[in-house]
This record gives sequence, structure tokens and C-alpha cells, in this order.
Amino acid sequence: MKKSILVFIICALLILSVTLWMLKGKATGSVQEILMVAGIFILVGFALLFGLKRMRSHARKEPLEDELSKKVMTKATSLAYYISLYLWLFVMYVSDKVKLPVHTLIGAGIMGMALAFFFCWLYLNAAGMKND
Repeated sequence: MKKSILVFIICALLILSVTLWMLKGKATGSVQEILMVAGIFILVGFALLFGLKRMRSHARKEPLEDELSKKVMTKATSLAYYISLYLWLFVMYVSDKVKLPVHTLIGAGIMGMALAFFFCWLYLNAAGMKND
């Protein structure tokens, strides 16, 4: 139960900090900023979905995660790990070709890793687990 509440607190702090960044910072509305904010809100929505599922399971007095959801999570993490390896190779290749600051490339790589996990989890939930 404490982990579920912690997810909501972290999501609220993240939304608050992004909002303050957009209002107080020098937001220009460039494509790079829009993509970064969109990625953040996709991941916050994903975290809120997990938090709501855990709260609903707790209210029904069910276990927070069953065997299938643990298996889907394990499969999604392993698939996202392999995708992120190739993503970082791509980031290393692109870093020589573009004139972006290093911290921007690292932030984009971390955001790409999180989105890769989200899309792997989404695919495995939609398509179902294959019998291995």
C-alpha cells in the first residue's frame, strides 16, 4: 500500500516540476521540448495506471501482483533491456553527427529506455504471452 501512495506522490511532484519548468523557464515550444514533455506525460500516465491497478487490487483484498503480471513484467524488462542496448549504440553513433549537448543526448537516451519499456509492456499486455 505504501508503494502505491508513493507512486502518486512522485507523479504529482513530476507534473508540478514540469509545469514549473514550462512556466518559469525559457520554454520556446520547440519540437525537442514538446517531445520531452510528451514522453514525460506518457510515463506519468503509465505510472498512474500501475498505481491505480495496485490500489484497486488492495481494495478488493487481492494480491498486488499475480503470477501473470509478474511474468509480463519480467518479459517486458528483458525485451526493453535488449532494445535499450541498441538504442545506446544508436545514441553513440548520432552523437558524432549532431551538435547537441551531451546532457541532452543522455536525457534522450534515458527517456528512450523508459519509453521502450512502456511499449514492450503495452505490446505484451495487448498481444499476450506466448508459450515459451
